[in-house]
Amino acid sequence: MKKSFLTLLVAMTLMLSSCLSTGLGTTNNTTGNVLGSVLGSVLSSVLLGGMTFDQSSLLGSWNYNAPSAAFTTQQALTKAGGTAAVANIASSLASNYSNIGINRSNTSFSFLDGNKFSAKVNGIPFNGTYVYNPQNGEIALKTATETIKGNVTKTEKGMGLMFDSKQMVNILQKEGKVSNTAAVQAVSQLAKSADGARVGFELTK
Repeated sequence: MKKSFLTLLVAMTLMLSSCLSTGLGTTNNTTGNVLGSVLGSVLSSVLLGGMTFDQSSLLGSWNYNAPSAAFTTQQALTKAGGTAAVANIASSLASNYSNIGINRSNTSFSFLDGNKFSAKVNGIPFNGTYVYNPQNGEIALKTATETIKGNVTKTEKGMGLMFDSKQMVNILQKEGKVSNTAAVQAVSQLAKSADGARVGFELTK
């Protein structure tokens, strides 16, 4: 009986592992592991009240590692279906980021002393100043032409930098000059897929 139970447990574990690798997959060797992103997102699936960085910990150069997703509140997360909703959004983001061509070498954010930042999205550089609130993780990136508001939270591997639908479109189309309109709109729809959803990038140093 004990042996049969053990065999069943091993079989179930292998089946779950297979489902995750098939359903979530990976992007490519430069975009990081999607499953790792999902796990990282789950650890910080609620932005407000989650773990944030202090100003000094935010400083430095951060490179794209994988997609990231979260919700603004626990209520919004629960209404959307819990951490499974985060995993589904992150999985779909991976496919669209791959179609756009976003990877570790062409997407990064650097936060500098004096509240200055420089960034690349899809290989297109832009810079400006930023205002960061370590109490709630809210951040505003001010470029020469616009202000992009987002949220910062800790993930398992580094930092999640996430935006609502409108701000994410600005990041991809206005700053990143992404021409794949279908992929950009798909990312936008993922951010709109549930109230309080935020999408973006998991960044690592």
